[in-house]
Amino acid sequence: MADALSTNATGPGRARGAALTLLALLAVASLLAACQGERSAVSLGLLVLLLVTPLAIAVPGMLARNRRTFAWATLCVTPHFIYALTELVANPSIRVLAASILVLSLALVVALARRGA
Repeated sequence: MADALSTNATGPGRARGAALTLLALLAVASLLAACQGERSAVSLGLLVLLLVTPLAIAVPGMLARNRRTFAWATLCVTPHFIYALTELVANPSIRVLAASILVLSLALVVALARRGA
C-alpha cells in the first residue's frame, strides 16, 4: 500500500521532469533547424523569437508546478508543429531534423496534457 502511494506521489514529478526535458530538446532542435540554410539575420531572429519565446515563457510556471501553465503551454507547441510540417514538406535538406521536431512537439503535448490533467 505504501508503494502505491509513493509511486503516485512521484508520478506528477516525473511528468513535470519529462515535460521540461522535452521542452528543452524541442528548443534545441528548433534552434538547429532555424540555423540551417540561407536566411537573413532578420528572418533568423524572427524565427528564433517565434519558436523559443513561447517555450521560455512557460518555464517559470512549470518549475512552480502550476497546473494552469501545463494546460496553456500545449498551445505554445503549435508553432513548432506547423514549422516542422512545413519544413518536412518543403525543405528536403532538413527533413530528418523536421521529423524530430514533429515527434518532440507531439511528445511534449502528451506530457503537458498528462501533467495538466
